[in-house]
Amino acid sequence: MVVMNSAVLGRAQQVADAFAASTGLAVDAAEILTGRAALLGLAPRGRISAGGATRLLKTGDGWVALTLSRPDDVAAVPALVGADTVDSDPWPAVEQWAARRDAAQFAERARLLGLPAAVLGETAAAPPRIARVGDRSTARALTGLLVADLSSMWAGPLCGQLLLRAGATVVKVESPGRPDGTRAGATAFFDWMNHGKLSYAVDFDDIGPLLKTADVVIEASRPTALTRRGLGPESASARDGRVWLRITGHGTAGERADWAAFGDDAAVSGGLVEYRDGAPAFTGDAIADPLTGLHAAHAIVESCARGGGELIEFAMAAVAAEYAPLAGDGDAVGVVAPPLSPSGPALGADDAEVRRLIAEREAQAC
Repeated sequence: MVVMNSAVLGRAQQVADAFAASTGLAVDAAEILTGRAALLGLAPRGRISAGGATRLLKTGDGWVALTLSRPDDVAAVPALVGADTVDSDPWPAVEQWAARRDAAQFAERARLLGLPAAVLGETAAAPPRIARVGDRSTARALTGLLVADLSSMWAGPLCGQLLLRAGATVVKVESPGRPDGTRAGATAFFDWMNHGKLSYAVDFDDIGPLLKTADVVIEASRPTALTRRGLGPESASARDGRVWLRITGHGTAGERADWAAFGDDAAVSGGLVEYRDGAPAFTGDAIADPLTGLHAAHAIVESCARGGGELIEFAMAAVAAEYAPLAGDGDAVGVVAPPLSPSGPALGADDAEVRRLIAEREAQAC
């Protein structure tokens, strides 16, 4: 089962090796990038993504990607194509509508409807944005740090899992009414990303005490989701040296801040595709997700070594764009299955322990 190429893998291994040099934790980039495909038996199928929810579509002047992974996405297809209804398989109608539009028109209309869409190669490579948002502390290793992982799906949870393996205590935070969507999917993938984390089920309006006492915060929501609750990275009562990691699909500037994204369409936005007979095809499995998670973990380690007090913002499309020139250079490689993981935590299983950790840290601050 071939899912990517050796040049992309080689660059990712360089990042994994840098993380290992700082933490002592050996990381196999092949396992990180292809592990889900191995666990679930997935492979990209040309213009259909490995997971099946994203497709590359030909427009009048280029190529776009669209993801229909959520019920609301499928429900929005009639509005996208200007029809009262569409068949149970919405893709033929989408493909026909795309062929009569240019790429920019397609993406604009899809995004107005909240759909994860991308124009091939629209995003340039860029490093993460790093800003000071608090007081620094002394340089720290990950051992003993408290990480609040507010993310879901893949990129953020992978980052948290790598920090956990390197010695941090990681709290997986989920709203009781809207838990991580991967809980409803394949158990093996959820377990791989989340085993060993403490599960804290709490309304996000009530996570202030955890955010104030955490050394690292991982979030992957739209930039205003926490800020409008008064819980953003600029919070004045943060612990010294706190590192705040924000993962988005397309960044936080202007209209891009509101663009929805998943790993496959974000990769297309960054131009990370393979070409077969002159046409683009997906490479890897939602490849922008694991690449971003790996880069983000390394960035957190570097920030802790500087004393923290920083907001680090990664856009998945920009990370993918860094790898785009490599996509056609290497040989095809197969998947590497991760070791069988223990079960991930039941929702809210560690609420009491998390509250104890918060109280302990609040007492230390007095």
